[in-house]
Amino acid sequence: MIVSIEGILERATPLTAIINAGGLGYLVNIPVSTAAKLPPNGEKVRLHTHAVYREDSQALYGFASEDERNFFQLLIEKVSGVGPKVGISMMSKLELPSLLSAIGNEDAVLLAKTPGIGKKTAERVIIELKDKLSSFAHASSSPALQGMVTDANAAAKAGVNHTDDAVLALLALGYKQSDATKAVGKAVDALGPNASTEALIKAALG
Repeated sequence: MIVSIEGILERATPLTAIINAGGLGYLVNIPVSTAAKLPPNGEKVRLHTHAVYREDSQALYGFASEDERNFFQLLIEKVSGVGPKVGISMMSKLELPSLLSAIGNEDAVLLAKTPGIGKKTAERVIIELKDKLSSFAHASSSPALQGMVTDANAAAKAGVNHTDDAVLALLALGYKQSDATKAVGKAVDALGPNASTEALIKAALG
């Protein structure tokens, strides 16, 4: 199994990168979030990868961090109906913290905003992965992700406010930090501190 690739970035698009490693050019499928972190063409790059082999094709998927690669593997291996193409689409629409937060808080509405993901598939992602978030976070090398998943699980159990999750969701939709914070703040004032993430997002979006 190819778990990483390191070489010179020849060229990239928002969803692909061609990396020259050992004289060979590898086409790597990537999410938009990884594309944004790539160096300029001609510079050295390293991606964490997952290879998919089929009878008639083989493809390589790359990610900026090991956690993103591991989540991609979890997504396509554990959720029926979600293949590599849909997985890349989800991770292009939402950053990993936002994805984990949406799953932990059972926010199918946010997940369903991904192209190719309907409400039923979004609900299936939540059902299949929610109970696996703790073990995923435990295996993560990122203390921030570990804490975020723990907080999300605690929030879901306690029913506390989801202000931070709503702000993350708006950021994933392209809002600036200041605008997202302001919009969610107004939503909290209108709905109260115990409003659900879904309600806060809807109110913030107007």
